[in-house]
Amino acid sequence: SASVPEPFRGFDASSKYTINYDDLTAALKTVVVDTGRSTREVAAPTSSQIGTRMKVSVKRSTMNEANRFYYEIFQDSAEARQLLLGIQESLVRTPDEAPLKYFSRDEQLAYWLNLYNVTVLNEIIKIYPKRNLKKVVTGKKSIFDKKLLTVAGIPLSLNDIQHTILAKNYDEDPLITYGLYQGIIRGPNIRKSAYTGNNVYRNLEYNAREFINTNRGTYFRGDKVFEVSSLYDRNSQLFPDFEADLRSHLEKYLEGYELSGLKKATKIKADISDWTVTDLYGTYREMGGSLADNRAALMDSVVSTYQADNQIVPLNVGIQSNNMIVKTQPYSRFSPDLVEHLLEIRTREEMANMEKDTSVTVEELGVVSEQTPAEEPEGERD
Repeated sequence: SASVPEPFRGFDASSKYTINYDDLTAALKTVVVDTGRSTREVAAPTSSQIGTRMKVSVKRSTMNEANRFYYEIFQDSAEARQLLLGIQESLVRTPDEAPLKYFSRDEQLAYWLNLYNVTVLNEIIKIYPKRNLKKVVTGKKSIFDKKLLTVAGIPLSLNDIQHTILAKNYDEDPLITYGLYQGIIRGPNIRKSAYTGNNVYRNLEYNAREFINTNRGTYFRGDKVFEVSSLYDRNSQLFPDFEADLRSHLEKYLEGYELSGLKKATKIKADISDWTVTDLYGTYREMGGSLADNRAALMDSVVSTYQADNQIVPLNVGIQSNNMIVKTQPYSRFSPDLVEHLLEIRTREEMANMEKDTSVTVEELGVVSEQTPAEEPEGERD
């Protein structure tokens, strides 16, 4: 119910001023893995290693979905952490240098999305490698409720940006939700480039289509209930007549089997959740077993014997070392489940890159180049 603070009201529809995000784009290109469009395939079950019943708990329907952020490299690199914090601080200062009212609506929207997303990244880096972020997102001490930013002299939380500034300045447009990264698989994707005033709505449309056509966004099991992400329940204010408005919204983007399923369904249920952080591999814990796979350890554990003069005589282990080396498994720092997970992500990333190399449509490409006039049409959103 809060009103938009005065420094963030108003815009200049005729403004030609733009904000440069080259530094943010360069960082995102380095640390974001684009996994491409979902195939809706369910991942294989995880398995425990020999000698233990413990195994990594994953949500198989969504574990290979969503773009990944390379949080791992920020753990031991103060320089990398400072780089991303510096980008956030620079964005915070931008309205002090040039008031936002001098920019167009689209340019302002790109600004708020970029500031929001880089702040989420920096906050998750602080608590990483925490795997399940449910309390971080929805708990009493949620990072989204804290006044993390002071922009133009106004203390702001991430929820202030989403539910006050963006909601009121952009008429509760559901499309904007898909540009707000949450740090979890269940949420919208983090992109490999920053939003700009020229590409913001086209990239939001792409994010919406990508999210809605994934298992983490929608799922139809063949009954009368159509399942959707709990993201929609948390943003129910965007859909006043929840089922009717959400159905109309989804039908704009859904494809294939799920589209026909939505038309058949008599009820929409917002219960799809995956609170796993969108890292690459760092939160895959190694469940230790009792099997020793180190070659040296195996050498020491083997005692061979032979019988001579009615006595049992130990055999020099070194005699059989070559045979043992052949039989022992090479040491791996990753579990089979993790290796399979990484291979799946790598395959999907390669497929996404191949599509980008051969496609010229904005919808399939996902990232709009800003180099040619054809890709930067003047004017407002269609």
